[in-house]
Amino acid sequence: MTYQEAKDILHEMTEGESLLRHARSVELVMEAYASKFGEDSTEWAMTGMLHDADYEKYPDKHPNIIVEKLRSLGEDKIAHAISAHYTKWNVPYTNNLDKALLACDELTGFIIACCQVRPEGIESISFFSRKKNNVNNGSNCLDVL
Repeated sequence: MTYQEAKDILHEMTEGESLLRHARSVELVMEAYASKFGEDSTEWAMTGMLHDADYEKYPDKHPNIIVEKLRSLGEDKIAHAISAHYTKWNVPYTNNLDKALLACDELTGFIIACCQVRPEGIESISFFSRKKNNVNNGSNCLDVL
């Protein structure tokens, strides 16, 4: 699958601005971590981009629809990571891609939420303010980062 094909799949399934913005956020962070770990940055970016692609149209079937679609395209590694990120399925994390997707999904959501509730946005968020408020509780989903 090419990057453009992944993007087409995302836009076939997702129209909402908020979910598209979330997909882009996770995509960019995943791409950056792939570079850090010496992994395939395009594969990691596509994984981040597509992890919630079916959520808007098929919320009761998420992430089954996107996982099946990716498997039909031979993208088993990406499909597995997306399956693992849906913690209700209890799919084991077998590699850094699986772990990073869960961590980046949670982390980007947290950062965006902080930005939306603070009058100064991201400019006023520092490591000290997160630690001081006990937001960093040592969750093991961040261990990969």
